[in-house]
Amino acid sequence: MPQALPADQPASLAILMIEDNEDDALLLLRRFHRAGYRVRSERLCTASALARALQADEWDIIICDHSMPCFDALAALEIIKAGNLDVPFIIVSGHINEDTAVSAMRAGAHDYLNKNNLERLLPAVERELREARNRRERRQALATLQESEARLRSLAASTPGVIFQMRSCAARGLRFTYASEACEMLLGLSPDELMAETMRFSSLLLEADREPFADAVEVSAREGAKLNWEGRILTPQHDVKWINLRASLRAQDDGKPFWEGVMWNITHSKRVEEELRASQQQLAALSAHLQHVKEEERERIARDVHDVLGGDLVAMKFETALLAGRLDGPREGIEARVQSISALVDEAIATVSRVTRELRPGILRDFGLAAAIEGQAEDFSGRTGTPCEVLCADHDIDLPEETSIALFRIVQEALTNISKHAGASRVDVRLMHEGDELLLEISDDGKGIAPKDLNKPKSFGLRGIRERIASLGGTLSLDGMGKRGTHMQLRLPLGDATPKTTTPSEARP
Repeated sequence: MPQALPADQPASLAILMIEDNEDDALLLLRRFHRAGYRVRSERLCTASALARALQADEWDIIICDHSMPCFDALAALEIIKAGNLDVPFIIVSGHINEDTAVSAMRAGAHDYLNKNNLERLLPAVERELREARNRRERRQALATLQESEARLRSLAASTPGVIFQMRSCAARGLRFTYASEACEMLLGLSPDELMAETMRFSSLLLEADREPFADAVEVSAREGAKLNWEGRILTPQHDVKWINLRASLRAQDDGKPFWEGVMWNITHSKRVEEELRASQQQLAALSAHLQHVKEEERERIARDVHDVLGGDLVAMKFETALLAGRLDGPREGIEARVQSISALVDEAIATVSRVTRELRPGILRDFGLAAAIEGQAEDFSGRTGTPCEVLCADHDIDLPEETSIALFRIVQEALTNISKHAGASRVDVRLMHEGDELLLEISDDGKGIAPKDLNKPKSFGLRGIRERIASLGGTLSLDGMGKRGTHMQLRLPLGDATPKTTTPSEARP
């Protein structure tokens, strides 16, 4: 009866027989059939036939006679080796001496048997099939490993961060055992330079960040937690960069901490964060300034109403009382009192008109920007005693209301700054079309602006002007160096005159 096959043994075999004797080949095949194998076989006895068979099909095992009239086992092994094939090769011969068998084994044969003693044939074939399967699985595992390593190298090369492996050494030292190619771009060092010295990475850290980094590494090692640290480095090219280092801790056989992770360049995000923080501080300061300006404006209006308008009304009350007491007196005295009361009324009306114009000039809505600027210049000259000449080449300039208000507030702020800081004896304002732009120029002959004053944190007037013109999509140039006065020039595209956004500085500065 046929013998039962082992559980892990294939039920079919593809056997290539290199044998010149057909009877011997059938005898060998009969043993496989009796063992329960389904055999597919081919018999040949020449080198050319062997080459064709190896190219045309795949074989599980090759059984070869040692010596044939035109061919032998050593020649067959050479053909198999040339084809880079890993197929179990067993020599079965009626006469082969020990030296020849050893030479064949060195040439690549896996076993040899005597035709007169074939009891070892099936065990030898099954053993070699298992070994061939093991070799094939090892090759597949190695190919898979190599493919994974190649994929990892490709991924590491295309990752902008530095993929690394790092282990702890004595005295809180760290040694990088692997670093990807991005190391040179981020740290200014080649991977080999980073891995060469234990303290090389620590030496890049800024002095203020070394201790926090060492503490973070120590906590991660002690608690088995992930390492997540941000800090600054100084590269060999003298560039200061912010980096974020994240790594997972992995246990090692020697008990020393071992991290695997990624380092990223976060310099841009840190700068944006700092700029945002500075901007928020500036906005807070500007908001406080605007609130202070509102209070000052209210105080000034209250003072004008109380001191000027209130005084005029009190004086009119006295004059009216005096007039009432002299209604029966000489006509000349009555006319003098009436003229005095009329002058007081005119002064009160002028005060009301001036305060109203400064709050929200109706002239701007009714007569346009040019007329409003001229009225503001008159008020400035009357209040400060400094001549302010206005040249408006185009009184019919038609702008959106929001744009007109913004430009009017710019003129107001500029004249206020001149009255406070310039010490000027003359001011000139020019408003006109120039190509497709609106040109607004404000000049004075005062002491000018020092370079250090242009970017003062408290320069809210200039900052407000910059924000207004930027919201309109225009540009601002300021020439105020030295003692030749200040020249401010604003250009606004007429096709984009409507404000883009509403900023806090659109309130009265």
